[in-house]
Amino acid sequence: MNIDLDSLSQEELQTLIKDAQKALKSVDARRKAEAKRAAEKAAKEFGFSLDEVIGAGTKGSKGEPKYANPADASQTWTGRGRKPNWVIDALAAGKSLEDLTL
Repeated sequence: MNIDLDSLSQEELQTLIKDAQKALKSVDARRKAEAKRAAEKAAKEFGFSLDEVIGAGTKGSKGEPKYANPADASQTWTGRGRKPNWVIDALAAGKSLEDLTL
């Protein structure tokens, strides 16, 4: 496809840019849909759904709680990330992490 860009007005060029951006989004959407279908097919061949495969290796999972607040067992902490205030308070009161272990 050859377009003589020099012969186009500013308005025509802007329209061409918008049309090209829409076409790119459409191509990306089609390719993502194709990739998803291929991934679903591959997962199915191994006896899994795609959601099961993706969920199994989710990096952002919090993990299992290792510690619980003795005053409120519904408050737990995995031991990763910032310490909750109840852990900080318990440590300041002389307790150890072992005292808070589930």
